[in-house]
Amino acid sequence: MKRLEPEVIDYYNEEVVKMIADKYGYSLMTALREFVSSKTHEMLEDAECGLSEYGAGAILEIWESEKITGNPCNSIYIRGE
Repeated sequence: MKRLEPEVIDYYNEEVVKMIADKYGYSLMTALREFVSSKTHEMLEDAECGLSEYGAGAILEIWESEKITGNPCNSIYIRGE
């Protein structure tokens, strides 16, 4: 696995965590814990997966797909619809 640069991971952590906290009423710490422990975040860290080509809003949608279906690959962004 080729790991994404720490600065890029930090950017997504900050942006996506804010979105999760705002949308779901979580504290920033809870939102961070939810995001960092997800398969979506694991895929984001892997540069070979290519998730860093998506904006923070798309990453949020992928994370939400994972929370709803149990699999981030069910996201419309990954399925390509």
